[in-house]
Amino acid sequence: MSGRKLVIVESPAKARTIAGYLGADWDVEASVGHIRDIPTPSELPPEMKKGPFGKFGVNIDDDFDPYYVVDADKKKKVRELRALLKGADELYLATDEDREGEAIAWHLLETLQPKVPVKRMVFHEITKEAIQRAANTTREVDTHLVDAQETRRILDRLYGYEVSPVLWRKVKAGLSAGRVQSVATRLVVERERERMAFRAASYWDVEGDFTPDGESNVFTARLTGVDGRKVATGRDFADDGTLTTAKAVQLDEAAATGIAAALPASEVTVTDVSEKPYTRRPSAPFTTSTLQQEASRKLRLNSRNAMRVAQRLYENGYITYMRTDSTTLSDAALAAARQQARDLYGGEYVPDAPRRYEKKVKNAQEAHEAIRPAGDRFRTPAQVSGELRGEEYALYELIWKRTVASQMADARGSTASVRLGATLGEGAPARAVELSASGTVITFRGFLAAYEEGRDERQATRRKDEAQEERRLPRLGVGTALRTVRAEALGHETSPPPRYTEATLVKAMEERGIGRPSTYASTIGTIQDRGYVSNRGSALIPSWLAFAVTRLMEEHFSRLVDYGFTASMEEDLDAIARGDEQRAAWLRRFYFGDEATSAEGLRDLVDDLGDIDARAISTIDIGEGIVVRVGRYGPYVEETVPAGVDPSTGEVTDAAALGEGAAPAAPRRATIGDDIAPDELTPALARELLETAADDGRVLGTDPSTGHEVVARAGRYGPYVTEVLPEADEAPAKGRGKAARAKPRTASLFKDMDLATIDLDTALRLLSLPRVVGVDPDSGEEITAQNGRYGPYLKKGTDSRSIETEQQLFDITLEQALAIYAQPKQRGRAAAKPPIAELGTDPVSGRAVVVKDGRFGPYVTDGETNATLRKDDDPEKITPERGYELLADKRARGPVKKRTTKKAPTKKTATRKTATRKTAASKTATNASATKAAATKATATKAAATKSSAAKATATKDAATGPAATKAAGARPATQA
Repeated sequence: MSGRKLVIVESPAKARTIAGYLGADWDVEASVGHIRDIPTPSELPPEMKKGPFGKFGVNIDDDFDPYYVVDADKKKKVRELRALLKGADELYLATDEDREGEAIAWHLLETLQPKVPVKRMVFHEITKEAIQRAANTTREVDTHLVDAQETRRILDRLYGYEVSPVLWRKVKAGLSAGRVQSVATRLVVERERERMAFRAASYWDVEGDFTPDGESNVFTARLTGVDGRKVATGRDFADDGTLTTAKAVQLDEAAATGIAAALPASEVTVTDVSEKPYTRRPSAPFTTSTLQQEASRKLRLNSRNAMRVAQRLYENGYITYMRTDSTTLSDAALAAARQQARDLYGGEYVPDAPRRYEKKVKNAQEAHEAIRPAGDRFRTPAQVSGELRGEEYALYELIWKRTVASQMADARGSTASVRLGATLGEGAPARAVELSASGTVITFRGFLAAYEEGRDERQATRRKDEAQEERRLPRLGVGTALRTVRAEALGHETSPPPRYTEATLVKAMEERGIGRPSTYASTIGTIQDRGYVSNRGSALIPSWLAFAVTRLMEEHFSRLVDYGFTASMEEDLDAIARGDEQRAAWLRRFYFGDEATSAEGLRDLVDDLGDIDARAISTIDIGEGIVVRVGRYGPYVEETVPAGVDPSTGEVTDAAALGEGAAPAAPRRATIGDDIAPDELTPALARELLETAADDGRVLGTDPSTGHEVVARAGRYGPYVTEVLPEADEAPAKGRGKAARAKPRTASLFKDMDLATIDLDTALRLLSLPRVVGVDPDSGEEITAQNGRYGPYLKKGTDSRSIETEQQLFDITLEQALAIYAQPKQRGRAAAKPPIAELGTDPVSGRAVVVKDGRFGPYVTDGETNATLRKDDDPEKITPERGYELLADKRARGPVKKRTTKKAPTKKTATRKTATRKTAASKTATNASATKAAATKATATKAAATKSSAAKATATKDAATGPAATKAAGARPATQA
């Protein structure tokens, strides 16, 4: 070879290590991961947004052709690579040898368009020998691997972009669905459901210490049988607390205490002794999954951190490639591990032949070696201790121990079991009892001298002494008489199935063939970042939001979260990687359906969403008439109590109110704190929350920036949040009077917020208003987003402009604000909006019926009669029959009587009551219920305009201390748009 050679890898650390192993005529540069990807539809060029790529960034009608763009932050890197390529005579693409790495290499090839020879350079470890060997044994880019990765990328785009909007509409805005993340979330939710359904069972047994007569060797045995029947243990009970083993006897406290009291006075003898050989084999070398599990158990590293540390070890040449599901070791690695075990522990610790492990996990690809120390001779932890510190050293030591132990001899010993018998009491009713003890003696430690695999926490239904290794029993023979040293009755209670940890979740996903080694850490990270799962110690706890999302997926997209179907997709991707399946054909069947098998495609699954009841999906029954609902601002507990019943005691206080024509049920609601796990929310705890929320005002927490308490209250003008100032701040300064009194920040709730369920984060955002959006680059004036008397608006100097929703107060950008100011200012009424839906001809009036969005919310009209939609009516999905029914009901009720100006004070009181009831409304209410509050607000405003000067003075005084003060401060001229 001659001339300069350019090598491109993914990471700078990898580039630095490799550069040290190549000559002076080699340039090694990092692409820093992918350089291009499929953009989101909003990032497409304007001319493409309405074309075939506009929905997904993929042309689904042309063999699912993706549109790629170079990432904005990678354009500089691409220019640098092109400049280096101009001076190179050869290009070596040295990205990782997996689908992701192959795809990065292909994208580099497509983007750089090199005119020089291109070679694909692959290696599994970064050592001098491996790098030089890889430089001399190159190949071409594997297009089958590229197709598999591209298929996965497009598949995930289609899945996310089709299913996520369903979650936005039916559960909560901003949620996401994913091919693997949704299934992982379902696993965690299913385990929590098992814990919620679990009912504890109590049982008793007896433990005693015994010793042969005349000896001092004491051993412990446990009661296992009474009168020929097995004594029930935790494993004999179902999760509902019922005894499942028919012949087992469930001891209560009295029975166990009686047996324990009688044992010391009874003759106890050995009835059976058995002994058998004990052998234990070492665990296989690490795969990605088992490394993450063991790092969690032994080093307390979560999946993401374990992979981050392993990535650094790989890039710096300490271990082999860390994304693998293979347990195979190369011949050189086998020889290195065996030699090191022989040198450190002796020849008897190494078996005659190398150990070879076969992977027994579904969909294993066996693409690489197992994870092991790099090189043909392993460096011991002591040899790298001067180079590695902290987590890196601990993880390297773990990998080294596991690899060496995998080639060591079995641990050997013997296991002895003894049974004891006794007859309690004299005469009838005498009871025959049996006790058992076991112990294992390790006579040759073998691989245990180097390493022992950790174990996941077992279910508490299993006894901790089931496998009592290294526990010695005295030499006993049948008929040996024993003396009872101690006898004690012990009570137990079964425990629910343990929650998943990151380690056990990875294991469960791997066993089911869900995802791939390279995706486990990112999948768990995603469901945590999305708020579906949180950590309590090492346990993974699903949120109520995860319950709602999982229920929707199970009931309406069951195939997409089916474990077998998800695993079969991985198998299909493997087939594409092998060249046995075509990318476009497979994607066509997945998205459009398979006519040959009549299987529905993704497009068909999301086509009709009318049968999804959003309220039902987000409702979880916890018993005794109490439910949990998942609202826009978080989960809350709700209990519906009929009028005439005391909500705290359930006693009837007004029998007449319960009769025919009684008032509708009045729901009570309370927010569920993040510190309460779903399985901990019992009906009793729920009622405690409801009682607390029923008090005047609800403390949401403390503002971290001021230290002041933040409270949610129901005020005269509606629900609001405010801060509670210390008494010293509220007192007037000496000599300054009332002018110096500090006023607490106060903010009204948005129309779609609920007093019972608002949380601290939302309250702090409300109190932060008005928000500075930015500065107009032309005028230099500051633009703020404010909530005023007439709704949300922007303010720039004296120029105010309406914005559509209150939510925009938080998220409108400067670019969007400038676009609004670039439009001519509207005055008076805006142009009429087109109908939301057309329902046909009304059978009574003969007029055309349409659904419209009016000032007070969506309504149906035939041009003569208007009827507001109820809160459960979806304006986009309402049927013609329902529309005709609403109009008929409105005609039967007749016209609304107009109120006179003299009744304005009464009208004001009614407005206050309406606002208070609004605070108890469901957070999941439809647009109709939300806009009713707007109607109330508008009515109150109109009434205020006709009040007498005395009424105005009263209102002004009230507003100074209530939430109206906040909105009044942001009031706009009535002429604004």
